[in-house]
Amino acid sequence: MRPNEERNRRLLRARDAMDRDFAEPLDVPGLARVALMSPAHFSRSFREVFGETPHRYLQRRRIERAMALLRESDRSVTDIALAVGFDSLGTFSRTFHKVVGLPPSRYRERSTPSPAAVCFVKAWTRPSSFG
Repeated sequence: MRPNEERNRRLLRARDAMDRDFAEPLDVPGLARVALMSPAHFSRSFREVFGETPHRYLQRRRIERAMALLRESDRSVTDIALAVGFDSLGTFSRTFHKVVGLPPSRYRERSTPSPAAVCFVKAWTRPSSFG
C-alpha cells in the first residue's frame, strides 16, 4: 500500500469517529490517536485531504444534525444544542447562525419537516427466480 493510501485510511477512521460520535467531547489529540498521527500532522493532513480543519468538520456535522432536529422535533433549542455536542447555547447559536445564515429559532420557524423517505423500485430491477 502506498503511503498516501495508508494516511487517507487513517484520516477516514478519524472522520468516521467524528461522524459516529459527533455529540461526544472530541478533540484533536484524541482524533489524532485514532488516526495514529501526531496532533499537528493530523490537523495538517486532515485539512489537506478534506479541505477543512477537523474542528470545522465536526462543527458542520453537529450543525447538520441540529438542523434536522430543529425541523423534525419540538425539543428546545438549548436541548438540541446540548444533544449535538455544544457546551453552551451561546456558542451553538453563534455557530449555527454563522453556518446557516439564520439563528436556530428562525430556522425552525421557516423550516418544514422532511417527508419520510420513500424508495420506489421497479419490479424489473429485482432479481427473479424464474430464470
